[in-house]
Amino acid sequence: MSHPGPQLTEDERTAEHTYDLTGGALVEGISHTAYGSQLVLANSRSSSPTPVPSRPSGPASEAGGEKVTGGEAGAEDLEKGTKDGKPIHRLDWDSPTDPDNPRNWSKGVKWASAGITSFYTFVAPLASSMLAPGLPTLAVDYGVVNPTVIGLSLSIYILAFAVGPLFLAPMSEMFGRRWVLHGANLFFLAFLLACAWAPSMGSFIAFRFFAGLGGSAPMAIGGGVIADLFHERERASAMALYTLGPVLGPVLGPVAGGFIVQSIGIKWVSWVLAIAAGVGAIMGFFLLRETYAPVILRSRFEQRAKTDPSLRHVHVEMAGAVAGKTKAEYLKESMVRPMKILFTSLICFSLSLYMAVQYGFLYLLFTTFPDLYSEVYGWGPGVSGLAYLGPGMGFFLSTMVAAALMDKIYAKLSDKNGGVGLPEFRIPVVWVGAAIGPIGLFWYGWSAQAHAHWILPIIGSGLFCCGMMLTYFPIQVYIIDTFQYAASALAAATVFRSVFGFAFPLFGEQMFAALGQGGGNSLLAGISLIIGVPFPIWVWFKGAEIRGRAKGKL
Repeated sequence: MSHPGPQLTEDERTAEHTYDLTGGALVEGISHTAYGSQLVLANSRSSSPTPVPSRPSGPASEAGGEKVTGGEAGAEDLEKGTKDGKPIHRLDWDSPTDPDNPRNWSKGVKWASAGITSFYTFVAPLASSMLAPGLPTLAVDYGVVNPTVIGLSLSIYILAFAVGPLFLAPMSEMFGRRWVLHGANLFFLAFLLACAWAPSMGSFIAFRFFAGLGGSAPMAIGGGVIADLFHERERASAMALYTLGPVLGPVLGPVAGGFIVQSIGIKWVSWVLAIAAGVGAIMGFFLLRETYAPVILRSRFEQRAKTDPSLRHVHVEMAGAVAGKTKAEYLKESMVRPMKILFTSLICFSLSLYMAVQYGFLYLLFTTFPDLYSEVYGWGPGVSGLAYLGPGMGFFLSTMVAAALMDKIYAKLSDKNGGVGLPEFRIPVVWVGAAIGPIGLFWYGWSAQAHAHWILPIIGSGLFCCGMMLTYFPIQVYIIDTFQYAASALAAATVFRSVFGFAFPLFGEQMFAALGQGGGNSLLAGISLIIGVPFPIWVWFKGAEIRGRAKGKL
């Protein structure tokens, strides 16, 4: 059965598209399935046409293109295709197989860039929870007894994940993915070292926040890197690798952190993370290449201008929404855009809310682990950390299943829809996760309350994380496929879930004290069902219609 949303006409199926330098704004009639650029090249000395080499007319290649004019062109001129009656010429990839196009790189080069980005995206969330087993030791070292302050030392890092994407995502669109990732990773490393040397709890909390800002870069930019490198039909496998970081990091962190604190001390948590960030920096310097098409095309044009006299007085301007703006104006606009998308797109808001609630539940669940496995089951700090392997296994297995299912379902539904894929074809996997997650919460809560065999709450937490990944992963890909400003939409989702991840653990202890493990987790399961069942079904039936009405706005 074909998708219930509006079907595409033959003209729509053959329409060509491209994305502009602002991060993916769709412009009709230019280049098919591009995740690339439009650049305006304007003569900086006169308004007369500058002879600029351009490709012959015809279908453009897949990664976007540049636009060339002899005068200063604005957004309206781009839509008209002229400036003062003079045509705007295209400068695009040299051919559909242009080796500079990231989507034409060899598999090894593609996966090297995707792998480094995924490594960054693993280490940053790892730092969010590795400290957890050492909080009692940290409190003693700094002489802190207030439980809220102790909890803040852990969760302040997650709050930084809500702030960083707002400016790091647009910076990656202005300066390129590679250098923003490199710079943010070094910033992350520096403040991890500062945490190891922090003289007080106040300074430690401040340094943790700044480390979180640096660590948020791959969370904000990584999805864009994957989209730069891979076509829609091959993107799920790469997204599976990338998505493992944000979900495996928080569950493996306490496993490693427990043994580190027990064997060599709390300060070594920061040292080990800094070493991992340093290893990533070295590997990234050699293996990570620039993937963002506008930056690649602009850099290549500048290199050609050095040897071509006809291009010496031509400068590059960004097209579309950023045309005629300074970098500061564009950065300000881009920082506002994620919030605009979040609160004006019902699709983005509903799906981001669902992800945020589950992310908050995950960290809320983790607040119950130390007491449950240490006090009820009598495990030491190091062994208690092994309980997090249950959620980790759930995340890992469900990611592998989701990647395989998504590609097969997407291809099958696309074939039934005349060979045209729709973002809604990612949604069926979400339905499975929406059912499994609440089952896991019920299982965990009541087995923990009954003090049943230790394997039962571990299985329950693993089921919850399995369900969470089966919803989280396809929703991430759906957002990338749906929104013109994909990086901003992902940033909006990241901000939302990071705020929930920061806030939920602050009231977890009081909630479980009042309701117990069974009642508290039953409440979470009920909320998960209320949000997780209707929204994905609504997106399946109405998503295409809503996207059609919002086309060109978000």
